[in-house]
Amino acid sequence: MLPVKKFTDFIEQNNLFERDCTLLAAVSGGMDSVLMVHLLKSSGYNFSIAHCNFQLRGDEANADQEFCKQLAIQNDVPFHTINFDTRQYANDNKISIQMAARELRYQWFEQIKQQNNYTAIALAHHQNDAIETILLNLVRGTGIAGLHGILPKNGSLVRPLLFLGRDEIYNIIKAEGIKYVEDSSNSSVKYARNKLRHEVIPKLKELNPALEHTFENNMKHFRDMETLLELRVAELKKDLFVYKGDELHISIKAIKELVPQRLLLFKLLQDYGYNETTVDNLISALNKHSGRTFEAADHTLVIDRVTIIKTKKNRARPESISIAAIDHTINYGYYKLTLLHDETPLIIKDNSLATSVDAEKLIYPLSLRSWQRGDSFYPLGMKTHKKLSDFFIGLKIPLHEKSEIPLLINGNGDIIWVGGYRLNDRYKVTNNTKKVTIFELYKVK
Repeated sequence: MLPVKKFTDFIEQNNLFERDCTLLAAVSGGMDSVLMVHLLKSSGYNFSIAHCNFQLRGDEANADQEFCKQLAIQNDVPFHTINFDTRQYANDNKISIQMAARELRYQWFEQIKQQNNYTAIALAHHQNDAIETILLNLVRGTGIAGLHGILPKNGSLVRPLLFLGRDEIYNIIKAEGIKYVEDSSNSSVKYARNKLRHEVIPKLKELNPALEHTFENNMKHFRDMETLLELRVAELKKDLFVYKGDELHISIKAIKELVPQRLLLFKLLQDYGYNETTVDNLISALNKHSGRTFEAADHTLVIDRVTIIKTKKNRARPESISIAAIDHTINYGYYKLTLLHDETPLIIKDNSLATSVDAEKLIYPLSLRSWQRGDSFYPLGMKTHKKLSDFFIGLKIPLHEKSEIPLLINGNGDIIWVGGYRLNDRYKVTNNTKKVTIFELYKVK
C-alpha cells in the first residue's frame, strides 16, 4: 500500500508546497522518482513530469526517455523533455561529466519552471541520498552546513521523499508491482557516491541496522545547530559591524573576545570570500602585525591599530595627473581639486581640505599623485624633513587609505601639500609673499 498519509504529512510538516500549487516533478525513470510520481498522483497534487536525456548511455538513455513519456501519458500529466550534449558541455566548461549533468538539469528545470509558472521543482531524493551527501562532505571536508545533509526545501527545490529510505522505497515498489527503469551506471563504483552506496554504507549498517533513522535524527540536530549559529552570527554583525562609507570596521578587541573565536570569525567573513586558512592567519596576526593585509577575490582586509578594516578591491590607486597653470579644476580619484590665484597673501585656516601656497615658488606643471616609498617633506612648523610613511603613522592613518590621499607635487619633485593633512613648510605664505594660489579639495565619492 502506498504511504500516502506519511507522504502528505511530511509535505505539510516541512511546508514544502500547498495543496493547490503546480509542481514540476523531475523524473529519471528510476524507482525513486517513479514512486514520487505515484504518490503525487494518489495524493491529488497537480504536477507535470520533466525528464533529461544526457545522451551518455546510448539506447538505454533513449529507452528511459520513452518510459518517462509513457508514464506521463498514463498519469495524464504534461511532459517536458530535453536532450543534452553533456560531454560537449563538460569539455567547453572544463568540468566533470557529473558536474556538467548537474548544471544542465538544474538550469533547465528552472527555465521550465519559470516558463510555465510552476510553484516548485520536486526532486526524488531520499534518506540514503542524504546520508551519502553527509559522508561525501565529511570525506572532502565540511563545516556545519555540510552536516545537515539534503534539505527538504531549498528555495524552489523540494524533496518530498526524504521520509523514506532506499530499502523502504524498494519494498513499496515491489509490493505495488510498480514498473521502473534501472540506470546501469548506478552499479558502477568508479563514482564516489556509488562507492559509498555499495561498499561503505552496507558496512555501516552492519554496525547500526537503523542507520537511516539515526542519520535522520542527526540531520535534525545539525539543522538546529546551524540555525542557532546563523542567529548568533546575525546578532554579532549588528553589534560588531561598523560601516564607514564603503568600508567595514570590526573591533580587534571584540574579535579577541569571540567564543568560539575561529568559527564565529569565519562565519562573519565568509560572505566576503575568506576561507578558514585566511581566518587562521588573521587570528595569528592580530597581536603583532598592524598593517598586514589579507586578500580575497573582491575584498581586502587590513589590520589597523584597533580594528580590522574591509574594503572593496575596486578602490584602485589613481594615476598621476598633470596640472597646468591655467587649470582651475582637476579630478583625481575620490577628489576634485580647485585652483584659485589671488593677489592677496591669504592664509587658509579651519579648513583641512584647503591650503594657500606662495605662488612664486610653484614650478608648473604641477602634479597630483599618491604616495610612494621614500617620499618625505617638511611638515608645516618643522625645519627638518620627515618621511611620509612616518607622518602617516603619527596621524594613525590606516594603510589602505594612504594610497588614496592626493599629494600635490611641484615641478621640481617637492611635495607641496599632503592633501587634507599638512602643507610643506617651505611653501607656506609669509610676510614676503606677494601672490598666493589656493588649493581646495572636495570629496566626490
